[in-house]
Amino acid sequence: MDTTSTRAHDGVRTAPRALATEAVHAGRDDLARQGLHAPPIDLSTTYPSYDSRDEAARIDAFATTGAEPDGPPVYGRLGNPTVARFETALARLEGTEAAVAFASGMAALSAVLLVRGSMGLRHVVAVRPLYGCSDHLLTAGLLGSEVTWTDPAGVADALRPDTGLVIVESPANPTLAEVDLRAVAHACGSVPLLVDNTFATPVLQRPAEQGARLVLHSATKYLGGHGDVLAGVVACDEKLAGRLRQVRFATGGVLHPLAGYLLLRGLSTLPVRVRAASATAADLASRLAADPRVARVHYPRIGGAMVAFEVYGDPHEVIAGVRLITPAVSLGSVDTLIQHPASISHRIVDADDRRGAGVSDQLLRMSVGLEDVDDLWSDLDGALGRRPVRGAGNWASNHEAPAPAH
Repeated sequence: MDTTSTRAHDGVRTAPRALATEAVHAGRDDLARQGLHAPPIDLSTTYPSYDSRDEAARIDAFATTGAEPDGPPVYGRLGNPTVARFETALARLEGTEAAVAFASGMAALSAVLLVRGSMGLRHVVAVRPLYGCSDHLLTAGLLGSEVTWTDPAGVADALRPDTGLVIVESPANPTLAEVDLRAVAHACGSVPLLVDNTFATPVLQRPAEQGARLVLHSATKYLGGHGDVLAGVVACDEKLAGRLRQVRFATGGVLHPLAGYLLLRGLSTLPVRVRAASATAADLASRLAADPRVARVHYPRIGGAMVAFEVYGDPHEVIAGVRLITPAVSLGSVDTLIQHPASISHRIVDADDRRGAGVSDQLLRMSVGLEDVDDLWSDLDGALGRRPVRGAGNWASNHEAPAPAH
């Protein structure tokens, strides 16, 4: 049984509970005492205070440590009670001391880079592939960072005295390549390891248990789960969280309270959604691997709802041919989405770098939803077109069937 830390950020302490239980109850422990069942939404941008000396002291304390102010809220950019509930819950699920939510995943990553850069630690070591915009943010040096790209085995050798961060994504976007997180964390030494856990979610892996100091999510994806919220979040220790809150306050990359409410609601069904979609994805990966129209299938050893596959034919025709599956960017929704990374999500990455990271022009990325597997396969079968006389497709690694691997 999966269990998570239940260090309460809302003053409630309980015995360790299973992941599925925490997903439903974390961030809501105080509701019954207030006579509530559903979490409230606090849309206030500002809050009254008749003790300006106390308010000044609390603002001074925040400026010093970034700790969440005690007492009533002050201002929406400083913090919001609804968003704090989501942060509490996500930290519980990831097994970290704290979590800090932002307006998007890229805002969350930017805040991390700004925090490390403000300490004079602007050098970043990163492993490709990453999400295309993360790759671009690092490569273009838009926030003053300098990046060294390496493979997982080269992380230790790439470190410098001014290295402030090591970044990996596992399973990676879009190839689903996996990294031995414990080994990379060991290679980082005292340099914080940031793991983008968007694809796996805490249902399949908790990077903090393997040595990561920061766990990044595009909460837009599985955490929200319904394609109707844009958000990012970083789970980490309280010291780093304090610095992130200060950057969030200064730069304004705050999460709207309604988004915080939707995310908290999304977490309650996260384990059920991820496990159901993962079962369907594994089935589709097996069918694709046996199909002569498919050259290669990528599917992670830890499972998950993402499948990537390379076709012999024109990938654009597959995109144009689906009817039930939605051709669209993003992922993690209850409906199945498909896209062509070389044209969209990773278009911003230099073509040679993109192909060198395994993102071929024939690759398609599919986020499997909650539809019936036979209906999805019927749609894929039609979109793939006529079956050529050719040998069966192959797994992208030597992981044994029936559990496919990248």
